[in-house]
Parts: sequence; structure tokens; C-alpha cells
Amino acid sequence: MKSKRQAKIVELISQRDIETQEELAALLNQAGFSVTQATVSRDIRALKLSKINTPSGKQKYVLIEDSDEAGRMGRVLREGYVSSTGASNLVVIHTVSGMAMAVAAAIDGMDFPGLAGCIAGDDTVFCAVKERADVDALMEEIHSLTGTR
Repeated sequence: MKSKRQAKIVELISQRDIETQEELAALLNQAGFSVTQATVSRDIRALKLSKINTPSGKQKYVLIEDSDEAGRMGRVLREGYVSSTGASNLVVIHTVSGMAMAVAAAIDGMDFPGLAGCIAGDDTVFCAVKERADVDALMEEIHSLTGTR
């Protein structure tokens, strides 16, 4: 049942611009799958879905088929990144609304030197670094990957 449900999720997101987990859960329920938002959340993580911006300014779930994990993480960072600033031993990253968790996971997955870890909200990521000097190095890496300054 899980594989059929996940296949249906991939089908739905390829046919429609689905912006929220609740919207996806409702469509799955209409298609005969009895799901909760928590189940949909687990499926989204298992499928490694990402959110991207649409031309209309909204967001939608997409399946990024990329065998290069580093390339996929870099793409998530670029798509979600808005700005960043250093503060003591933190780098504070502002993202597109709803993208902070994906951006935090991408940054954690890139295994930057000096990075202790990330905490994400809806549109903000706090990246803790081990040393003050690591703040500038992490910001330089992020700017390089996102093409920003």
C-alpha cells in the first residue's frame, strides 16, 4: 500500500501544483487512500520531495530526480535561499516561506567544515558553527553556492 500511495503522490505532483501537505492529503483521500497529514509528511521525506517557486509566486512540491546528492542539495539551497547574516557563532539564513527545513537539511547534508548543525523554522535557519571564524567561511560557501553576496 505504501508504494502505491507514494506512486500516487508522484503522479499527483506531476499533474498539479500542490502547495501544502494538507492539500496533498485531501487529494490522496479523494483517490481512495486513507491518510493523515503525518503520513503524507513521512512520504514526502521518503520520496525526498522539494518545494520550488512557481511563476505565479506560489510554491509546489516536485520530485527532483538527481543521482548526484550534492547537486540536489545545492539546488534546494539555491531555490530556497533569500539572504544570510552572521551573528556571533551563528549564521542566520532567511528562506522562501516553507523552505527552511529543506534548506537546513541541505546544509547539514553538505557537511561544511566547522558546522555544528542547523535548526529550522518556516522561513529561517540558524546554523551553529564551532568557532567565530567558521561564520565567515560558511557564509562564503553559501554565497558561492547560491550565487549571491
